[in-house]
Amino acid sequence: MIIKKNTVVEFDYRLSDGDGEEIENTADSKPMAYLHGHSNLLGALEEAMEGHTEGDAFSVEISPERGFGYREESRTQRVSIKHLRCGGKLLPGKIATVNTDQGARQVVVLKVGRFNADVDLNHPFAGLTLVFDVNIVSIRDASEEEIEHGHAHGPGGHSHE
Repeated sequence: MIIKKNTVVEFDYRLSDGDGEEIENTADSKPMAYLHGHSNLLGALEEAMEGHTEGDAFSVEISPERGFGYREESRTQRVSIKHLRCGGKLLPGKIATVNTDQGARQVVVLKVGRFNADVDLNHPFAGLTLVFDVNIVSIRDASEEEIEHGHAHGPGGHSHE
């Protein structure tokens, strides 16, 4: 089976920046699952997945233009600490989540005060060349429910518990 629209793809990946510095690695976790053709991945990565088959291993380099854009130094904001979610203590350099009108988004904490924190609104990967080393674990046809919901269900995808 090949990766095409309405297939559910499970894959492992190692993500590094253009200098080879590792950013993320799924080697010690379950493979990620997504519904292909429904904009559930970074567009350039989803394009690179198209046409691959189970067992394929490949690398794709994504420029900032095709990834998360370039950093804009002026994109900072002071936010009430109560609106920030972060695993562990809120510290400068940590990634936190804030709810916005457009949904949840990741921000990088710059400075923490008593009631507010200054955050960088640029995506944490903005300005980076991204290199994905991908291993396709499995491919299957999506269920009607997955297609209707627009995402993969089950392990590595969304759960509906």
